[in-house]
Amino acid sequence: MIQISQIKLPVFHTERELEEKIKKILKISEKQLLSYQVVKKSIDARKKPDIYYVYTVLVQVSDENVVLKKAKLPNVSVAKDMSYPFPVSGQEVLYKRPIIVGAGPAGIFCAYLLTECGYSPLILERGKKIEDRQKDVSRFWETGILDSSSNVQFGEGGAGTFSDGKLNTAVKDPANRNHFVMETFVRFGAPEHILFDAKPHIGTDILAEVITNIRKYLVSKGAEFVFEAQVTDFELKNEKLSAVLCKEKRYETELVVLALGHSARDTFQRLSELNIPMDAKNFAVGFRVEHPQEMIDRQMYGSINKKLPASPYKVTANFPNNRGVYSFCMCPGGYVVNASSYRGGLVVNGMSYSGRDGRNANSAIIVSVGPKDFGAEDALAGMRYQEELERRAFALCNGRIPQQLLEDYRQNKASSSYGAYGSQTKGTTAFANLRGLLSAEIEDTFLQGMDHFEHIIPGFSREDAILSGVESRTSSPVRIHRNEQFESKLSGIYPCGEGAGYAGGIMSAAMDGIKVAEAIINRYTRPKE
Repeated sequence: MIQISQIKLPVFHTERELEEKIKKILKISEKQLLSYQVVKKSIDARKKPDIYYVYTVLVQVSDENVVLKKAKLPNVSVAKDMSYPFPVSGQEVLYKRPIIVGAGPAGIFCAYLLTECGYSPLILERGKKIEDRQKDVSRFWETGILDSSSNVQFGEGGAGTFSDGKLNTAVKDPANRNHFVMETFVRFGAPEHILFDAKPHIGTDILAEVITNIRKYLVSKGAEFVFEAQVTDFELKNEKLSAVLCKEKRYETELVVLALGHSARDTFQRLSELNIPMDAKNFAVGFRVEHPQEMIDRQMYGSINKKLPASPYKVTANFPNNRGVYSFCMCPGGYVVNASSYRGGLVVNGMSYSGRDGRNANSAIIVSVGPKDFGAEDALAGMRYQEELERRAFALCNGRIPQQLLEDYRQNKASSSYGAYGSQTKGTTAFANLRGLLSAEIEDTFLQGMDHFEHIIPGFSREDAILSGVESRTSSPVRIHRNEQFESKLSGIYPCGEGAGYAGGIMSAAMDGIKVAEAIINRYTRPKE
């Protein structure tokens, strides 16, 4: 196969025009072109309002070697093999099936690879399966009645289930795990365009269906899921794992994958008590910021073009105080959601459906924080810092999402109404004064960031931009140590994914789950039971 990159065509082009461009670049006839496949598609808006699609394609031709000799161009090459090499089983005997704690992206893809290789894992998830979880989350948004085990953070699919469903990552991927994850999503119901979109997403609605389909497949192949099964303790013998405890139930095992997610604070606490090595990790805090999606589209594209998707953006800055401020989890046409997971605490996140057709764009505008902000240096200091912010946010409006317009935030006064546009939220809201929620230095850095981003996206710091607080769970507050074989100092425990501090989103978590599964497969034979 031949790969051609950087094929640029106007937005309003036809498939025939793409085909003609391929033939022109390769200097081939209609008969020589056997087939082609788009493997990447992105938008080039650098010369707006002239917008282009840019393609990378794989082309099958007759007389490939002859064609390659004729088309000696820097954007023409032999296509790389994108297949994923499945791991080979090791020799060490595994007597009990592996247990995976957590059914988020890391846990699900760890389970997927283990199952495909014959290891029949048991997956323990403190929350409910997606069908029931969706009902609990909807009830919470409508009534404020929170189920602390079944919510935006906990349950099948993890926190990413109620997000934009972004599937892009900056993780280097020589083993093609990224492509393997994408193909798996498509296999179980995701649209094929995620295989080639430069910034793929599937939305919370489609993601829920895909995760459900994966679970049903895994069960049919020998895996077992137990929902509403919160792990409360770990049984050890001679400094080795021997069992996992869930309330009154005990599961014997030689190894457990800790795919906990970033909000499993009670489990972090128990691991700390067991002297599992871990450190406090830097993360970031701030607010969700909403703008009209039409404003973002106009600034990013140069005009409103209904043929183009709702535009995303990414902004970042660093200041002399050694703090970074940046956008995170940007949701085009999305909603700000109440993502709380315990009574008396409030945290927000962003979410989009697959159509990204909401009126507003939102993203977290967040400021980096570290041990100097936590007030302590132990492993759980960042976790306690998050919890304190969330309790204060809850107290502002008695559990409703506290909101404030940007100019009122500058003036240190509560807002009383929206400006030219209203908020799009899941969960009830109320106006408040968000000043004092974060430290003075973080507040100043946030405002400097908003002013800086105005030069990148005019209108970004408009007076009526809507702030919602608090965004505090941008990543895990801890990193659980693991060696090169992905194992903790305590034999049999494999920290994994975002909660363990090794990922930051759906794709990187899924890929880390695959890495951990590979390590287990390469070491052990298939279990005897």
